[in-house]
Amino acid sequence: MQYSAETQVKADAGDTPDQEGVAGGDRSVFTVMIIDDSKTIRRTAESLLRNEGFDVVTAVDGFEALSKIVDYQPDLIFMDIMMPRLDGYQTCALIKHHRVFKHTPVVMLSSKDGLFDRARGRVVGSDHYITKPFTREELLSAIEQHGSRSDQTSGV
Repeated sequence: MQYSAETQVKADAGDTPDQEGVAGGDRSVFTVMIIDDSKTIRRTAESLLRNEGFDVVTAVDGFEALSKIVDYQPDLIFMDIMMPRLDGYQTCALIKHHRVFKHTPVVMLSSKDGLFDRARGRVVGSDHYITKPFTREELLSAIEQHGSRSDQTSGV
């Protein structure tokens, strides 16, 4: 089943989850994780995606993200490359080497637009690359392109 802004199952206005999402909650709602050390980027992406009806979970770096991935099992992850402690390349590699989460799409977000940066993202397993500043359409297009729920949660 493909998820897009048009086919997204929207949560009732009164049931909108808080910023942290709903662990183990309604899996009919597509869950997106945003990992970025910039509060502005996290809030902007979160607001854009919540307005489209997506459940959104945020993390400030790779360490925080790894524990939240287990708790919230996002359907797609948007991840900054340059972060403190555990950068996006390292975090993506850890996700893609995990038997349960290796099929979860990871979209790199970066202000770096060089060929080397894109190639390095592919080497560690990223599925897509979006250059900052991003648009609402770019986020939604990445979700539509990579948002298949095909057995991503099997083995949990």
